[in-house]
Amino acid sequence: MPQATISLHNKAFAPYLSEAQLIAAVRAVAQQLNRDYAGKKPLLLAVLNGSFMFASDLMKELTIDCEISFIRVASYQGTSSTGEIKEILGLQEAVEGRHLVVLEDIVDTGHTMKALLAQLQAKQPASVEVATLLIKPECLQHQLDIKYQGLAIPNDFVVGYGLDYDGLGRNYRDLYRAV
Repeated sequence: MPQATISLHNKAFAPYLSEAQLIAAVRAVAQQLNRDYAGKKPLLLAVLNGSFMFASDLMKELTIDCEISFIRVASYQGTSSTGEIKEILGLQEAVEGRHLVVLEDIVDTGHTMKALLAQLQAKQPASVEVATLLIKPECLQHQLDIKYQGLAIPNDFVVGYGLDYDGLGRNYRDLYRAV
């Protein structure tokens, strides 16, 4: 069971989802990927910083041959909220003709994901799919086909399991929501 309420930058967060619930969601996504990508050797693109725990635990559950690379997105205005991606940082692999799976910690508005997918599609991969641990359906402002979803959550601000509040909270094993 998650510990009691935590405080980050003087903001309170209450326990929301346990590590066991998160791992169960990761395993469900891994099972789908194992089924859909058998024999295809996909390249997983983990979006930093938030997806590192999801990516790590997902890799432990995958039984297919696959590669992983870690990327960051740079925005014109220094924020991901506009979705105006200037460049994809860290993508060294050639992706033309490859099956790509973007690993994301959380999708809320979808601005950044829409722009990222457009940039990746321009590189002519065989396919591009998204696997996200968390999605906020009521926040989505774009029509995105996110095939692999761990858990749908309401529009709450959450921290833990890789997600942060101004740099803090990524190290918690459980997920907490702002109160």
